[in-house]
Amino acid sequence: MSWNPALGPVTADPGAIDTLIVPRTRDLGGFEVRRALPAAGRRMVGPFVFFDQMGPAEFITGAGIDVRPHPHIGLGTVTYLLKGHFVHKDSLGTDQVITPGAVNWMIAGRGITHSERTDPETRARPQSLFGVQTWLALPESHEEMPPAFEHHAEASLPLLEAPGVRVRLILGHAWGERAPASVLGDLFYADATLAAGARLPMPDGHEDRGLHVLEGAVEVAGQVIGAGQMVVFRPGDAITLQAGPVGARAMLLGGDTLNGPRYLWWNFVSSSKERIEEAKEAWRQGRWGQGLFDLPPGDTDEFIPLPP
Repeated sequence: MSWNPALGPVTADPGAIDTLIVPRTRDLGGFEVRRALPAAGRRMVGPFVFFDQMGPAEFITGAGIDVRPHPHIGLGTVTYLLKGHFVHKDSLGTDQVITPGAVNWMIAGRGITHSERTDPETRARPQSLFGVQTWLALPESHEEMPPAFEHHAEASLPLLEAPGVRVRLILGHAWGERAPASVLGDLFYADATLAAGARLPMPDGHEDRGLHVLEGAVEVAGQVIGAGQMVVFRPGDAITLQAGPVGARAMLLGGDTLNGPRYLWWNFVSSSKERIEEAKEAWRQGRWGQGLFDLPPGDTDEFIPLPP
């Protein structure tokens, strides 16, 4: 462990918080999603261009999630669960169950298609689901790279522990540790659990930094940030979080800003508007396996059509 929580500075300057985001909530048929990024006041945090908190949700017998095959370009998606599990399939032939604490890291590059579904065995009983899915815009030099997929089990992720503090590093590097996923660029992404009153310094050395509170509340820069809220910090400040009276669980994220703007339309991210138009047309044509996109093997009966 490379920090001592008892010695971390407590930031008192309210100006250390650059942006407070209260996510939009959407009900996807009994499944609630809180979307923190992109927000009107903040489009990205470092390379993080999209942030969805999935649930917590309870499914009755026979129910589950059914995210039909859909396309991506120009981004990496990281899926991280706290409760429940589902099956990821993609056009590379990947067929992977993700469970709590593990990481699915999919790089779309020039183009990939994937689906996420609850398997029939799990649907046979009531179940819970709680997790986060995040998109990272790729560096311009890697937007057209071949698509790729990595799965990393919970045991392979660096775990940092101190009295009252437990941090799992999901992507990138922070606090002297590095996660195993093959990320592109300088970034960090972590799952932090704090007991009541426990303190945790945010990693330094990253241009942009922010956090999203999943449970409980944290106090930082004289403000209390509650469950479901995201804050982005002013660059360069020493920041220490302190958990509230019931403790807290939060996702910490950040990294260097990209070299230019990124355009986001539906599931496509790119530095080029023309490239997004090409991807839209390729998905509209549906020439599976003959052009930019194919459907995941074993999940070819349906797909999400291009929005109007």
